[in-house]
Amino acid sequence: MERDLLHTHSVLGKLFWKHIHAGSLFTFDVCKPILVSLDQQPPRGNLAHTTCGWAMQAAAYIFIHRKWKDDKSHFEDMIDYFCDIHEPLQLLIFPEGTDLTENSKARSNDFAEKNGLQKYEYVLHPRTTGFTFVVDRLREGKNLDAVHDITVAYPHNIPQTEKHLLYGDFPKEIHFHVHRYPVDTLPASREGLQLWCHRRWEEKEQRLRSFYQGEKSFHFTGHTIIPPCKSELRVFAVKLLSILYWTLFSPAMCLLIYLYSPVRWYFIITVVVFVLQERIFGGLEIIELACYRFLHKQPHLNVKKK
Repeated sequence: MERDLLHTHSVLGKLFWKHIHAGSLFTFDVCKPILVSLDQQPPRGNLAHTTCGWAMQAAAYIFIHRKWKDDKSHFEDMIDYFCDIHEPLQLLIFPEGTDLTENSKARSNDFAEKNGLQKYEYVLHPRTTGFTFVVDRLREGKNLDAVHDITVAYPHNIPQTEKHLLYGDFPKEIHFHVHRYPVDTLPASREGLQLWCHRRWEEKEQRLRSFYQGEKSFHFTGHTIIPPCKSELRVFAVKLLSILYWTLFSPAMCLLIYLYSPVRWYFIITVVVFVLQERIFGGLEIIELACYRFLHKQPHLNVKKK
């Protein structure tokens, strides 16, 4: 069954997937809501030891070292696991690998010049190794329904750092262009997928050029679907409740830890358990994979401690 998918993230600088500022990403609609980061994700040593990293481990995010020879076997195990469990799944990948800055654009243009490729102004040249690997692996596991190509644009301001957020420089609007490619329309070969990916980036460059040099809106050719729950009042209420909740959550937790010893001990034990499991086993997602293989009597996972 054909489905339309739209990811609408409220992007707040590099505190949350700053790489979306590069303007483009892919989602793989493979029928467990889960966000799996590939080339753009900070290495495990920078993120997995934090409370945010523990939550990502519990959600089976894929942490990488940004070296394909070190990451390939872990990718294989994780993708095969997702295919084995056959739960609804969405994988998110940013093939550009980082956000769009003057330095990253200069490196991208150097790469283009060395390889006889077009130089881009609004996007970076994509890294196709992870993309083609994920598509091939999911197709082999018969667990790929479609690829959604999403282009993101900001008609006004683009906050890039935490400094912008502290000054209240939030994006006033975020525009998304979404194109769904069913799996049977994708090239069969890896070389074909690489070329297909580069073609999409050529389209993104043209699309974003038209956006920023024109009326700052995407030219739309498909059918608009407005979710019935997305009324202005509902959106305002959700925003208000979210701000209220997260404003009160941290001080409330600190107060509970200070006032009640059971809460204090629960907090301490939880931190110790998470730190030890990460140091000993490599992360919750590694334990999850190992338990699955053990319970289903499958071969030992060829994963490396990260």
